[in-house]
Amino acid sequence: KDIENIINSTVDHYGQLDVLVNNAGILETGSIENTSLAQYDRLMNTNVRSIYYLTMLAVPHLIKTKGNIVNVSSVNGIRSFPGVLAYNVSKASVDQFTRCVALELALKGVRVNAVNPGVILTELQKRGGLSDDQYRAFLERTKETHALGRPGKPDEVAATIAFLASDLASNITGASVPVDGGRHAMCPR
Repeated sequence: KDIENIINSTVDHYGQLDVLVNNAGILETGSIENTSLAQYDRLMNTNVRSIYYLTMLAVPHLIKTKGNIVNVSSVNGIRSFPGVLAYNVSKASVDQFTRCVALELALKGVRVNAVNPGVILTELQKRGGLSDDQYRAFLERTKETHALGRPGKPDEVAATIAFLASDLASNITGASVPVDGGRHAMCPR
C-alpha cells in the first residue's frame, strides 16, 4: 500500500509523473554457505521486488509524459565480489531489469537507465553490519580497490542520476553507468 500511495499522492499533487528514481537498497553480508533464505528474500524484496512494483505502477504515467526511469544499482551488479552473494544477485537483477524494461518501453518514448555506484560515503555498509572500525578499514581499502583511490560522494551519484533523467541524455536507454571511481574496470583482489 505504501508503494501505491507514493505514485497516487505524487500524481495527485503534481498532475503527472516525469521521472522515477528507484533508489531502494539494503546490504547484508553472507556467502552461499551462510546466507539464509530469509536474508535472501529480504534483499530481493527490498532491492528488486520493490522497484519492479513501483515501476509497474509508474509506467502508465511515464508513457503519458514520455518520462524516464533511473534505477540505482551497484558495481556489484556489474562485477562479482565474495561475501555479499544475495546483494550481488539482487543488483545484477536490477541491471537486467533496467535493460529489459528499456527495450519494452523504448518505442513508447520512455527511457530506462541505471547508475552503478561503487563505495559511496553513506551509511549503507554500517547498516549492513560493519562496525565503526570495520567501516574505517573498508573506506581505507578504497585507495586500492577504486582506480581513483577514494570512495565516491552522494552528490556524484546524484549528478549522474540528474543527467540520465535530463534531456541531455535523450539518446541513452538501457545503460548501466558506473559511478564507482573505476572499480568496475579493476581486477578485484
